[in-house]
Amino acid sequence: MAVVVSLRDMVDEMQTLSHESNAYLKKSTGKVITIRDDDFDMVRSMEEIFDEIEDDEEIESDGDSSGYSDLETEFFQDVKNVMAFDDDYLKLPSKFDIHEYEIMERFGLSIPNEKVSDTLLSKIRGSGAFRRFRDTIYQYGIEEDWFKYRDEAYKEIAVSWLESHGFDYIDDMNEREKNV
Repeated sequence: MAVVVSLRDMVDEMQTLSHESNAYLKKSTGKVITIRDDDFDMVRSMEEIFDEIEDDEEIESDGDSSGYSDLETEFFQDVKNVMAFDDDYLKLPSKFDIHEYEIMERFGLSIPNEKVSDTLLSKIRGSGAFRRFRDTIYQYGIEEDWFKYRDEAYKEIAVSWLESHGFDYIDDMNEREKNV
């Protein structure tokens, strides 16, 4: 059975990326995970600690004494696998690959009200563009339009990426909106 990827999960992860994180698709499950740079550091440190414990002959093992939940243990294993360049993990487009500035610009150009459009476009120039843009969409009450536009832009990126890598997906973008 082919793995089916949730567009909502993929878009959610891509929208939360920072300059210090990357998202990966686990090919065998269709699960999308985000790993921060400090997660790699933490796993490296944990491996060193566990190596020291294994070398210590006085430590007795009484089952799972790691103190981590199954979810945390699974995440740590995912991080280790990504670090080992496991073929089961594909890196999704990064924050650097997704040009949110261009998405904001296209949104500004799509606004039919010329005054609002010009104002938005002027606000995304220079330092502080993201904050000014956010303030302006709220000022004009078009934040819902922006969020829909941004979701659609990220959805297009996700669909293009999934199709180029041969993955099936389910368009569940509106499912959580109905449940909120």
